[in-house]
Amino acid sequence: MTATNGGSNFRCLERTARVVAVLALTLLVASCGGRPIGVMTPEAAAETVPGASKVNLLVATTRAPAENPAVLFSGERGTGLAISAVTISIPPESHRTVGQVQWPKKLPADPRTSFTTVSVKPMLTAPQAQEWMHGSLRKGHRVMVFVHGFNNRYEDAVYRFAQIVHDSKADVAPVIFTWPSRASIFDYNYDKESTNFSRDSLEELLKSLADDPSVEEITVMAHSMGTWLAMESLRQMAIRDKRVAAKIGNVILAAPDLDVDVFGRQLAEIGPQGPHFTIFTSQDDRALLVSRRISGNVDRLGQIDPGAEPYRSALERLGITVIDLTKMKSGDSLNHGKFAESPEVVQLIGTRLAAGQTVTDSDVGLGEALGSVAIGAANTVGQAASVAVSTPIAVFDANTRRNYGGQWQRVTGSVGATVGSFGAPLELLTNENR
Repeated sequence: MTATNGGSNFRCLERTARVVAVLALTLLVASCGGRPIGVMTPEAAAETVPGASKVNLLVATTRAPAENPAVLFSGERGTGLAISAVTISIPPESHRTVGQVQWPKKLPADPRTSFTTVSVKPMLTAPQAQEWMHGSLRKGHRVMVFVHGFNNRYEDAVYRFAQIVHDSKADVAPVIFTWPSRASIFDYNYDKESTNFSRDSLEELLKSLADDPSVEEITVMAHSMGTWLAMESLRQMAIRDKRVAAKIGNVILAAPDLDVDVFGRQLAEIGPQGPHFTIFTSQDDRALLVSRRISGNVDRLGQIDPGAEPYRSALERLGITVIDLTKMKSGDSLNHGKFAESPEVVQLIGTRLAAGQTVTDSDVGLGEALGSVAIGAANTVGQAASVAVSTPIAVFDANTRRNYGGQWQRVTGSVGATVGSFGAPLELLTNENR
């Protein structure tokens, strides 16, 4: 190696170290700060607060039990799938901000102003879990399974999903799958391997739900690194059983920390009879910027511009709905949790996606209010054109373009040529056999 090459390599390492340091500092600033840890001890006072709401969850985990009962499960890997019924109290609406998890400032928690654990009941047998399911199914007999992302404690995942269920008012039996995360920004690789460790268990959970005759429809919603786990479990199911269970009708990928090339391969192996996919993206997602830089600088699915080629054509061909949240402001400094923090977005999840519907279809007109959603925005070379008006949320959906073909043609025609050549990161998606 020459001295010149050595100096160049050293400067490259220096730059990389600076990037990692700055991004790590950003993540630390955005972390949970000084809130107390260990909120899973049930509080009797939460039973009697006027105006408070109760959210009942079935929680399945591959985590190892924690020594501290207030933590319940650690970030280490367990020996099997443990299931519990957990009830969380949500403060009265007069003391709430929609989209936010209100953590207690100290323990014991005050259920009048903060989320509080009401009860935790281990489900030691499959019949116990099935009995909970039968008692929790509503008129639509639908189930939503949530898979959290990187850097989450057990309590982080449980409280966040309780918030999503409450704010979305989703007509579903809520189930959360929480995998072993050490909840440290320095344990990215451990967390990623923990998703691989948990693939069989999530597949087992999904199959047991699909085999339950009382369950009619399942929506899988995954966030960040959890999207890898969800996609891999669905891929395994398709390989083992020749298709994904028919009851799994919708898969929602929120801020997916997925290499676009790998996503293409996963979709191809799931096959054409797979579920309908909805993807929440945001080009200003700083957490995915970190992931991209440490993962070979390949586009992450949650950061793509769905209005630019090669993505637009591939997504339209596959009928994948993309909800672009780039313009939406967020209280999350990393812009990584917009899907859960926006009242409009969680309401969309509750009223349409969890009900087995896509966000845009033939009964949605341009004049119909869908929160702050504009139908069919398109972007190229920094120029934006929209069918309606420029708003914080844009929906890219093949049905919308068919329903409003004339308007869509005028928009796409005015945009002109596509944005250069990105290669073919989603080449697998454009296969005519899909």
